[in-house]
Amino acid sequence: MSAEPLLDDSSSVSLTNIELIDLFKRSHSSLRSQPSHRYPNETLIYHGYIGCAPLYPTAAISLRTLAAYRQIHRSCPRFSIQAQVKSLCFLHDTPYRPYLNAQFSAAYDVYLEILHRVKQRHRAALDQDTLNWRMLNSCPACFYKLEDEPALEFDWLVSIDGNNSLKRWNSTIYGSKPRIDSRKARSDYWIDTCDVDRFKDEVKTRERDTNDDNWEDETIAAEGTTPAFSCVNRWRNAGPETRKKMFSVFDESGIFIAACRHRFVVLACDMIQSGELAKYPLAIIDKLLAVYGKNGGCAYDIGCAFSKTLTNSSLGMRAGELDFRLMVGAFHGHAHNRKCQLDWHPMYILEPDTPRAKGANISSHHQTSLLVVRDTQVHSTGVRLSKNISHSGTLTSTRPSVSEYY
Repeated sequence: MSAEPLLDDSSSVSLTNIELIDLFKRSHSSLRSQPSHRYPNETLIYHGYIGCAPLYPTAAISLRTLAAYRQIHRSCPRFSIQAQVKSLCFLHDTPYRPYLNAQFSAAYDVYLEILHRVKQRHRAALDQDTLNWRMLNSCPACFYKLEDEPALEFDWLVSIDGNNSLKRWNSTIYGSKPRIDSRKARSDYWIDTCDVDRFKDEVKTRERDTNDDNWEDETIAAEGTTPAFSCVNRWRNAGPETRKKMFSVFDESGIFIAACRHRFVVLACDMIQSGELAKYPLAIIDKLLAVYGKNGGCAYDIGCAFSKTLTNSSLGMRAGELDFRLMVGAFHGHAHNRKCQLDWHPMYILEPDTPRAKGANISSHHQTSLLVVRDTQVHSTGVRLSKNISHSGTLTSTRPSVSEYY
């Protein structure tokens, strides 16, 4: 038997009694090739199918079945190929066999490759294949500049954070040999692990109280003394690097992403066998500064503490030259103490007519906060209702929402 179909005989690529699998239909058919077809899969895709083998397929899966699975898997990543194959077996009244998974997987890989090649040609035709094109055009509201557009407080504003929901088991957990995945992500959303590890030694190990789970209230300073300004001791991702460990059963413990204020994901990187280490936000910020440049803002739930890490890192000088500003997010910021919020919460940083300098106008904000606390009324249900107090201490109309500034 030859290694490939004969190319000079069109009948050699005709498919006889091949199994065609669709969402709600399964049949055996014979397909004739066109004169220009040289391989069986050319004939199959001409009829709307992809073969489960490259040269001599005995089964083929319809394009719309593969397209349906792609969209289902995008909306529910837990929906595996095995689940899809079992569903097709139930629909077709066919006993499930494990080898069907391999057949579906082979056809699905080819389908994804076709989509990738088509997308590449589409981008090239539209001149969208230049370096960092997606990052510079992903959000029109953020990055599309109009002529004579008024200057904003920040030229670009993003939010970064990690999440440990997307875990992946280590392949050696059951005593099997490690399975090395040498594939690289084709998307420019992902920052490569090697680029992330460039910042792994940026943070020096520091000692800390072994009682990391002490969530008791802070001690109140004696009258006439100034209490210690501390708001990050209770944030686990602001703890020492040595304590941000992850269970050894996981190879990937989560992802760390950056998104603009309109919820468009800009960048992402995998958190490998660890918690939320400083190297992940540093790698994200390095890419953001390289692409977006000066006058940027970045919200992080421990932005107040991480600012010291950034300043002492290799990115500190460049971040300062580009006027990069860290802050805490509008949501997590309210969990920080009041003095921290006055310096780091976007409600005060982005307030109109307030200078950009850190801590500017802090005395008036502090006085206003004291007035609000003093005039706070307790509702009968226990919910606190705060009056709107101006800087002069008088009642004002409803204050603009935080979303107007962030």
